[in-house]
Amino acid sequence: MSSKLPVLSGKEVVKALSRLGYCVHDQKGSHIHLRHPIQRPLTVPNHQEIARGTLRVIIKDADLTVEAFLDLL
Repeated sequence: MSSKLPVLSGKEVVKALSRLGYCVHDQKGSHIHLRHPIQRPLTVPNHQEIARGTLRVIIKDADLTVEAFLDLL
């Protein structure tokens, strides 16, 4: 069974992903666009609370497991 995801803000998710080499490319409205030299680009909503389903999709798009993402926090 997978680990339960905490409720995180968009800024917390960006901070965790920056530890993997992602950097903020730009922001359009409430969505932050991240780029990585090798991995695919990601979009993170800049909300106070990101829905757990949305966070799970962001983690999957970053080619991470939930456990590996939680280690970045």
